[in-house]
Amino acid sequence: MDTHVWFAYLVTAIVFSLAPGSGTVNSISNGLSYGTRKSLGAIMGLQIGLAIHIAMVGAGIGALVAQSATAFAVIKWVGAAYLVWLGFQKWRDTSGLVAAESQKEMSATALMYKAILINLTNPKSIVFLVALFPQFIDPAKDQLTQLLVLGVTTVAVDSFVMLGYTLLASKMGRFIRSDKIMANINKVFGSMFMGCGALLAAAKS
Repeated sequence: MDTHVWFAYLVTAIVFSLAPGSGTVNSISNGLSYGTRKSLGAIMGLQIGLAIHIAMVGAGIGALVAQSATAFAVIKWVGAAYLVWLGFQKWRDTSGLVAAESQKEMSATALMYKAILINLTNPKSIVFLVALFPQFIDPAKDQLTQLLVLGVTTVAVDSFVMLGYTLLASKMGRFIRSDKIMANINKVFGSMFMGCGALLAAAKS
């Protein structure tokens, strides 16, 4: 994978991880309730779930490339359009992040298992990865290596972002849960998603 392609994916992966979602809510909730150290198990659990999704998506994309170059091209165009649509939906989202503090003590292991299930049962993650990965894969090059690079990058970026959210929650819980602040954040990331989708579409024309 060329360096400039990887860097473009790195930026996209950061936007993907920063955008509020179920993993974000889980990280903020744990940070508020248990603190950073105990929440590390939950962050690990989120990445295990994400890695399983990445493996599933990677296997499907690899099979698709092997069977039909046309189908792969269609997926790339649909993926770019999906990013624009997702950005529009995120831009319109005015809801806040609900991260209620739990009074029930849970072990780090229990938090990890809970986090695994949260990511595994989130179909939006798979749909997003299916839309995203083909944009950065060259069908003429080794598929496994490219998928491995994208997968490791995704997990590494998401780990740091979820850790950041957990740390931030323990210091600025009220700020994070503000509906007004979250509405503005949603608009920022919605614009970013639409921009990414538009740039990817333009690059193929």
